[in-house]
Amino acid sequence: MSDTKKTADPCVMVIFGATGDLTKRKLFPALYNLAKEDFLPHTFAIVGVGRQEMTTDEFRKLVVANFKEFLPHPPDPKLLKWFEERVYYTGGDFDDDKKLFPDLKAMIAEVIVAHQIPENYFYYLATPPDLFADVAGKIVKSGLGKEENGNWRRFIFEKPFGHDLESAKSLNANLLKILKERQIYRIDHYLGKETVQNILVFRFGNSIFEPIWNRNYIDHVQITVAEKLGVEQRGGYYDSAGALRDMIPNHILQLVTLTAMEPPVSFEADAVRDEQAKILHAIQLLTPEGVLKCSVRGQYGEGKIDDEVVPAYRSEEKVAPFSNTETYAALKLSIDNWRWADVPFYIRTGKRMPEKRSTIIIQFKQAPFILFRDTPVEKLTTNRIVIHIQPDEGITLHFGAKIPGPIVNMGAVDMDFNYLDHFGEQVSTGYERLLFDCMIGDATLFQRADMVEAGWSIVDPILDVWKALPARAFPNYPAGTWGPKDADQLLETDGRAWKNIVD
Repeated sequence: MSDTKKTADPCVMVIFGATGDLTKRKLFPALYNLAKEDFLPHTFAIVGVGRQEMTTDEFRKLVVANFKEFLPHPPDPKLLKWFEERVYYTGGDFDDDKKLFPDLKAMIAEVIVAHQIPENYFYYLATPPDLFADVAGKIVKSGLGKEENGNWRRFIFEKPFGHDLESAKSLNANLLKILKERQIYRIDHYLGKETVQNILVFRFGNSIFEPIWNRNYIDHVQITVAEKLGVEQRGGYYDSAGALRDMIPNHILQLVTLTAMEPPVSFEADAVRDEQAKILHAIQLLTPEGVLKCSVRGQYGEGKIDDEVVPAYRSEEKVAPFSNTETYAALKLSIDNWRWADVPFYIRTGKRMPEKRSTIIIQFKQAPFILFRDTPVEKLTTNRIVIHIQPDEGITLHFGAKIPGPIVNMGAVDMDFNYLDHFGEQVSTGYERLLFDCMIGDATLFQRADMVEAGWSIVDPILDVWKALPARAFPNYPAGTWGPKDADQLLETDGRAWKNIVD
């Protein structure tokens, strides 16, 4: 996680799925932001690969139009011109290793000569996951994956990485037959967010927090990833995946590991990921009985968001009319190690929530009441730290203070740190840091094979029980609410409650 290197290595970025939504909305804007801040190498080029047949000139016009549409501010004309001169395109069927891949090889050879770029290439597979191994195999077979003369080849794979533990193991095995682990970058854009990266600095760079970051002081941890939107245009994919598969093995378990891990010996990639992997392996796997007690699933029905009536999940486009796919999932996890013994981690994610909000809440134990028993104080304020990940990035410290006046009474107050207030507007898609890290060969923020498989091993027992016992009460929460009542009972049984922080 070193930032000592300002500019990435000269290289060629090859994007499979270059005409897709992710590329125009996230990847190109992220590259623009990197170039604007002088993090991109000056000897750099992009080769787009897509199924659609078009010329390089047509693709360049499309890229320029997309920049103008998806950048939050009008693009710099000079920078736009710089990109336009460095963007190329070749199209065809991704299964076609007789034409598409020879064409790609010829184009890359032409590009590196035209821009005097060393033979460093990285491939971004913004494709359906079932194409990952096949496309990577064809790249290697064509000779474009071979590292020689000190040059590198790296491959970024979008999530989801597998559909369950068996498919994740199979995908890892297939990729590791043709690539080395150090060449594989399994991306999770959540880890590109500043506040997520700041968790390690907050914990290990401030001596006032780490000594109390354990079972002696912390009562429990809550992690919420709430989405206001429904499934939008992703109904076909989502109905075969669901909230559990879509969010928990990647996004949320990554947040759990960063919150719970031990201090790494350094910020080197494998040192950090070793500690994350230890947490994943320490999470107790749920038995079938445990799944029934410690997991909740939900599906949104018709409801109101911002005074607008929104349809039920089963009425969404490309969703089966009697679908049993969950749009909400909540779990109670236990980490079986010294630091976190008896400290539950409550995690939840859902669509059609009242707010788009991602938070990590560290809830501390209550102080003894003895001192205040002869005062008007009826209940002590419990301390908590709230790490805000999106939409507003920052950290809040919640504590009690005396209310001014002649008697001892207590009120709750917040101390807020907001990235925008302290560091100004940071235009970011969440992909900038991840693309840059791939270019400099830093895999800290990318999942390793063992981490992916450990994440799926936590989720698999839940998937098995949910498949064996289909939900009977769907839909069980109206759109615009915080989920099914069973999710509240998950915490109420333990004498706790969700913190629905909306401001």
